[in-house]
Amino acid sequence: MLLMMIVLTLALFIFLGSGVWVAFSLLALGWIGISQFTSIPVGDMMASDIWSASYSWELTALPMFIWMGEILFRSRLAEDMFTGLAPWMQRIPGRLLHTNVVGCGLFAAVSGSSAATCATMGKMTLPELTRRGYDERLIIGTLAGSATLGLLIPPSIILIVFAVATDQSIARLFMAGVFPGLMLISLFAAYLVYWSWRYPDRVPAADAPISFKEKLHRSRRLIPMMALIIGVIGSIYGGLASPTEAAAIGVVLSLVLAYANGALTWQSFSDATLGAVKTSCMIAFILAGASFLTAAMGFTQIPSQLAGWIATYDLSPFMLLAVLTLFFIVMGCFLDGISVVVLTTSIMLPMVEAAGIDLIWFGIYLVIVVEMSQITPPVGFNLFVLQGMTGKNILQIAYAALPFFFLMLLGIILITLFPQIVTFLPEAMSNR
Repeated sequence: MLLMMIVLTLALFIFLGSGVWVAFSLLALGWIGISQFTSIPVGDMMASDIWSASYSWELTALPMFIWMGEILFRSRLAEDMFTGLAPWMQRIPGRLLHTNVVGCGLFAAVSGSSAATCATMGKMTLPELTRRGYDERLIIGTLAGSATLGLLIPPSIILIVFAVATDQSIARLFMAGVFPGLMLISLFAAYLVYWSWRYPDRVPAADAPISFKEKLHRSRRLIPMMALIIGVIGSIYGGLASPTEAAAIGVVLSLVLAYANGALTWQSFSDATLGAVKTSCMIAFILAGASFLTAAMGFTQIPSQLAGWIATYDLSPFMLLAVLTLFFIVMGCFLDGISVVVLTTSIMLPMVEAAGIDLIWFGIYLVIVVEMSQITPPVGFNLFVLQGMTGKNILQIAYAALPFFFLMLLGIILITLFPQIVTFLPEAMSNR
């Protein structure tokens, strides 16, 4: 087994290090594993396995949610959110910096993508908060950290990928992501309150107070987006629609929203559709490669033997999670989140199941760790987005996001100590 693991690990690093697409790297790794270490006909197995991975009904929701996010990315949603949220944030310590946290949380609930959340909110809040004199490092840090919520708060693209890869319920995973997402929003907001109390001279003065009636008037800009969130997530939790049907509802509502605010043109529609097709094809290709690699790992028996080897150390579930957290953070420094999930699932699941860890809980844990990798160099997608928007060095942006990295680590500790944060809603949904 040791020789097999060394060969496959070296092959993986060679493929990825030489710039080969992740999907091709996974396919090649599976081919090497089966052709060199088993007697199974690799060609027939590859064809059948890729085909079976490509027609999964659960995957139908993926391009729909991606399309919904692409449409909203090209709308004036960020401007509406800032206008609606700003009046309510003026009296909170940290003031308008909270619009980054709450705004990213709201957009995450209709996007499913971390990079799209970062880019959409950054277009509006970066110039506006900088103009008002807020601390630039904290503006960048709150954007980088809060935008990762796009991976966790449903509808989440990466949760759909995890559900398909592990044969779990998409609806239950979506429900499991709600309270952890709110927990992270609360941690980020609490940090802003602490920071503003510690450095009161670095927070600009509040705008002139406005009446409660005027606040409500400006908040009307939030109604369409709240209707979209309720339409998508409410239809799933209420049992009115499956995740796939809710995704279709989301696309229709996002088109209506874009049309209502004048952002829906033939050009924006075609750009959104093409963007969704490109992203969906990339993810589907990676999932096909991952499916073949998972089957190959099963035939080579690496996962079961590795799980047995780790079991000999008699690690407690807490120690196992500590080791896995470090492993996933290192992996996330070099791979995007979806690749981390599909590449490690086949190897990690036997260990996780043997330790008695609930797979729904593990999915949320894994997504939070992947969120952390979105703000760690050298491959942190949110860092790339903000680098393009600010022109800052990527290490400067990573330093600005460092407090939020540790806050997400605190979030992992909290859901480990109090797993009900993750499991309450899925269990409530199952008991209905």
